[in-house]
Amino acid sequence: MSAHFARQDRHHALEGLQDRRMLRELAYVDGHWTAGDAGQTFNVSDPASGTSIGRVSKLSADQTSTAIDAAAKAFPLWRDLLPQERSAKLRRWYELILEASDDLALIMTLEQGKPLAESRGEIRYAASFIEWYAEEAKRLNAESVTSHLPHAEMFVRREPLGVVGVATPWNFPSAMLTRKAAAALAAGCTIVAHPSSETPFSALALAELADRAGLPAGVFNVVTGDAATIVGRLCEDTRVRALSFTGSTEIGRLIAAQCAPTMKNLIMELGGHAPLIVFADADIDRAVDIAIDAKFATSGQDCLAANRIYVERAVHDAFSSAFAKRIAALKVAPGLTDGAVIGPLMHERAVNKVEEQVADALARGSTCLAGGKRHQAGPLFYEPTLLTNVPDDALIMREETFGPVAAIVSFDSEEEVIARANATEYGLVAYAVTKDGARMLRLARKLEYGMVAINRVKITGAPIPFGGIKQSGLGREGSRHGIEAFTELKYLCIDTQ
Repeated sequence: MSAHFARQDRHHALEGLQDRRMLRELAYVDGHWTAGDAGQTFNVSDPASGTSIGRVSKLSADQTSTAIDAAAKAFPLWRDLLPQERSAKLRRWYELILEASDDLALIMTLEQGKPLAESRGEIRYAASFIEWYAEEAKRLNAESVTSHLPHAEMFVRREPLGVVGVATPWNFPSAMLTRKAAAALAAGCTIVAHPSSETPFSALALAELADRAGLPAGVFNVVTGDAATIVGRLCEDTRVRALSFTGSTEIGRLIAAQCAPTMKNLIMELGGHAPLIVFADADIDRAVDIAIDAKFATSGQDCLAANRIYVERAVHDAFSSAFAKRIAALKVAPGLTDGAVIGPLMHERAVNKVEEQVADALARGSTCLAGGKRHQAGPLFYEPTLLTNVPDDALIMREETFGPVAAIVSFDSEEEVIARANATEYGLVAYAVTKDGARMLRLARKLEYGMVAINRVKITGAPIPFGGIKQSGLGREGSRHGIEAFTELKYLCIDTQ
């Protein structure tokens, strides 16, 4: 049990944990639970109430190097296991996550704030990557090459890179870790992971289960503390051969610059600014359903969230009216409240940004049809909000929005809306609602995004290559492409004379 678990200021909801060992306050390095130098810690609070969940070890740069040492030492043994042996350990990790899903979801809701139903969904989603890559571990086959030289046999094989650094965000604290780590581990790499300091407990709970699943010491390490200190050390260490990061484009650029001297492989899932295009031929009720799901999941704190909603002028008013009624009915409450749909934002900075974007849009002539201010549920809650007649130069149309605010603008032609949708440095995902089959194919070609969703919102999962173009990222996660990102190609040529 954690040394601090019995403290009187501990969040009362933690009494609901079925297995109290799931709440770990120490980092996990080389198979051991590790305290920070001089006992340094940082506080983690519930964004819904401000109540402390616990204090977590704050590791130093030198301790990060110790974790890299452990991963480098463990790499040859992990790499040399038969693929089916790695697969079996990953499969056991997956099974333990499903068994502990209630505790994992409770921990996530407490530290991240999302409604409990969403947390349960994320745990299943997180586990699915481990299940998928447990199978893919057995499929990294060598390929033969038709020889262009006499008396030569040629082969190409994929080999694991080595130590992989992983840095994950607070909005999906379990799924972003497993999507990266499962692929790298399946390839034969070892991991040094740094979770966001706002949501470290989810990652540490996964480390507890990885330990129980029998992952050898040093194969999977979780280093908690200051991001600049820990990720900076991962960037500069030559033994870390790849770094996988999910977060803002701004931070991604800094990490890329820091990794340049060591020529690491970079896998980055960065910012998004997704358009949702509703054409006049769409079924309005279905379009509203899609808009609700695309905008308000995770209280709008999602890189896939629909930030810019373009509605063809002929149905603009009907759509806006129906959308506003649905938004006004969304239940705003702490994540453990039955029926909660919109939870708190992560921190005060997020609320301030939402307020700034709403004020800017209103100052530029927009109309607020729903919401528009902080919610009485608490200081980090914001009302689900709908703005219409938003000009293209408004902040909310130019910057990523991480909050429950939807912005609607009208358009007159397909060519016009495609140009406006593409007029951004981001290119992660785009959504469209239409019944016209030919238009669907035109949109798929012309929208400059790594992923395009037509007449639906849920498109992600372990089998698909997740990622964006332009300033939205490098590489792909999920699918066979996700495991290939953690390998190098080795060419072998054998003289047969």
